[in-house]
Amino acid sequence: MTAKRTGNGSTPGDIGNHAGIQGLTRDRPWLLPSNRKIRHLQGISLRNLSLSRPPTETLKSKTADDEALPTSLITPTKALALREKKLEHSKSSNDLRTPPASRKSLGSSNGNGTLLTDPEKVRPMKGKIRRRSTLNWTNAPPQVRQKKLEDVALSRLADTWFSLHCQGMNEPVYVSEMLEKAMNFDFRFFDLNTYGPWITRRDQLIVKFWARTGSEQDYSLVLEMEVHFRSLQYIGKSLESFHHPLPLNCVLMHLSDGIYTSFTDLPLDEPVLASPTGPTNVHSAQSTSTFDELMRLSNLDDCIQDALATREKVTSQINSILEKQRGNRALVQSAAQAQDSWTSSKRAVSTAQKQIRTAQTRRSELQASLQARRSAMLFGTRSQEKSQSHLVAARRTLADDVSLQKETRSGVKGQIRRVSEDLLQIYPIEPIPKKALAFTIRDLPLPNATSPSVDVATTAAALGYVAHVTHLLSLYLSVHLPYPITPCGSTSTIYDPISISLQSEAARTFPLSQKGAVTYRFEYGVFLLSSNIELLMSRQGIKIVDLRHTLPNLKYLLTVLTSGGGELPERNGGRPGLDMFSREGSPMRRLNTRDCGSGEEANGSLAVTLLKEEKSNLRLRSPLGRDSGYLLSKVL
Repeated sequence: MTAKRTGNGSTPGDIGNHAGIQGLTRDRPWLLPSNRKIRHLQGISLRNLSLSRPPTETLKSKTADDEALPTSLITPTKALALREKKLEHSKSSNDLRTPPASRKSLGSSNGNGTLLTDPEKVRPMKGKIRRRSTLNWTNAPPQVRQKKLEDVALSRLADTWFSLHCQGMNEPVYVSEMLEKAMNFDFRFFDLNTYGPWITRRDQLIVKFWARTGSEQDYSLVLEMEVHFRSLQYIGKSLESFHHPLPLNCVLMHLSDGIYTSFTDLPLDEPVLASPTGPTNVHSAQSTSTFDELMRLSNLDDCIQDALATREKVTSQINSILEKQRGNRALVQSAAQAQDSWTSSKRAVSTAQKQIRTAQTRRSELQASLQARRSAMLFGTRSQEKSQSHLVAARRTLADDVSLQKETRSGVKGQIRRVSEDLLQIYPIEPIPKKALAFTIRDLPLPNATSPSVDVATTAAALGYVAHVTHLLSLYLSVHLPYPITPCGSTSTIYDPISISLQSEAARTFPLSQKGAVTYRFEYGVFLLSSNIELLMSRQGIKIVDLRHTLPNLKYLLTVLTSGGGELPERNGGRPGLDMFSREGSPMRRLNTRDCGSGEEANGSLAVTLLKEEKSNLRLRSPLGRDSGYLLSKVL
């Protein structure tokens, strides 16, 4: 796989193949051939990499296959195939395979088109002579052809790098990077001026290219080229303006003035000087120079020698002066260095002072913050100690308050129970025998629904009692009724502040007596009263069965309020009027159904008597008012 050639392109048979392109115009290089040195080399590129061996037909007179052996049989088909020019991949324009002369003697024609061969070496023919196919996969399917083309392309790709060598040196001057899987390589540019004049002033260089395919593990030498910079051929500033086909393994040299290469088939642009063809007389006298010209040359040589001597003298004087001033120069240099050091030190001192001031400010801030934190921690510690001292007493006070709260709650429940007992004694609600959910309040029946057979006055008086009891319970239980009640016996009323359809105050006041009132206003007033009772029951956690059962719901509420074990608590103080409920012989005790008549007359006298007792003797509403908290505090 190694091909060696020289950079001057002097391979035999190459010159003269392109005489017709002698007038090809190209850009002229800036550097003369004698001025091209290694220092001008900036990069190397490789084009048309080929890993196959060069053809040997130009070096051998015979082929290396079995077709040229004299002992092989010669058939008409083989003889015809040997005369044909087989198509192969050409290495360059002047390296096409030519049939050897030995093949021409294998067969000849007699003028009638008959091939004359040796009868002993003729193989018997069967059928018509057919030309052999050069591609055995021409009629293959597209997948096979695609695979074949990919294999051919992969066989041409390789991983390549190069190294530069100089004569007299064992180690390479430069080793490039490795480029993978390609046929045309543009390596990275480099600079060889760092190797010194001993290398950069040379005009010869050896380039070695190393490559390996995908199936190989080690790199092998593909091309070794000895480059003479004087023999390089100029291409141009770039490859875009160059249209000549490049041969296999073409090495492009990137110099400072353009791209050069070493072609084997492109002639140089420099004209070749023709040598004299006529006879020359070596003994004939030839003219040289005159005496004046020789004297001028002598004077010129003397001037040159004087100039050289003067240069040497000036050089020695300069060296002596520099030698004498070496101490002064050292002192100046040391002074400059000291000045630079002093400036740097001064700058460092100013920077350090700034940092110190910043650090001091930060330290002051941190100290103030720490002092504030210490003060806050001291204050917090003192507050915590003080709180700890009060915590024990507060815990004892809390326990006393909790026990007092429990006692107060039990006392409140007992007082509510006692007040409910008093209300049941004042307004006894008893069931009517043999009637389901039918009750009387102070022996006055109150039906659950409006009926034409019910007495209007009795119903009005019973509703007055119910309104009074509901009003008192709202005060004792500290429940604000949504529909305020004005208890006034049989002429009690109830107020609706919620409905938006009612505009005037008179329209919002509904009577609890059917006498002299519109029926729907009376029924709506009873509905509002039942709604108040429902609210009182819901506050005690009691579910109502039917809103229309006014007296059963009120009886259920009072029964729940009076339920409980133990004795009723005694009254703690209170107003004198409230003691009348528990004393014997009080007006409320005397008011009983046994002291009243029966029927409508009894109901009327009972209502009148109750109103008189309330206004003149008991005066329950005057001390109570609408403030339930005031009443509850007095009762407890």
